[in-house]
Amino acid sequence: MPHGVLFRGAAEGHIRQYLIAQMNCLDAVIGLPANIFYGTSIPTCVLVFKKCRRNPHNILFIDASQAFDKVKTQNLLRPQHIEKIVEAYLARSDQDKFSHVASLETIKANDYNLLIPRYVDTFEAEAEIDLNAIAEQLQALEAQSQQTDATIAAYCRELGIAPPFAATGK
Repeated sequence: MPHGVLFRGAAEGHIRQYLIAQMNCLDAVIGLPANIFYGTSIPTCVLVFKKCRRNPHNILFIDASQAFDKVKTQNLLRPQHIEKIVEAYLARSDQDKFSHVASLETIKANDYNLLIPRYVDTFEAEAEIDLNAIAEQLQALEAQSQQTDATIAAYCRELGIAPPFAATGK
């Protein structure tokens, strides 16, 4: 399915709520990468439905959107990617940045929105920037720039021409 079925409102929202709250047949949501199927470049997902669930009080979310190999313009799930997805499904446990087991209460609190990033945190913190080091680099560059300007001004004086930055200081 396209990811839109996981979060769109109106009739699709009512269907999700019915499948989860009334029928309790949604067992897992597996997010797949974009360009995995021919003819569509959108990311897709697999919804696993079961009538007699072993875990009726939760739903497993797997974010396999980064588990692929790029082959020209198509993304490809290799056997090791599929194996990792199957192992996560069978283990039915939280794996950092890959899977999460969400309770039905949590899903209800999220208004039956099944968007995978709500449940599987894939956020990667960026490296902190040392502002003091950047300020020192800028000061060094400014000093180097002033030295270069002075050298150019000296050459211009030797040639008897006005430096291009004499009026403005730059």
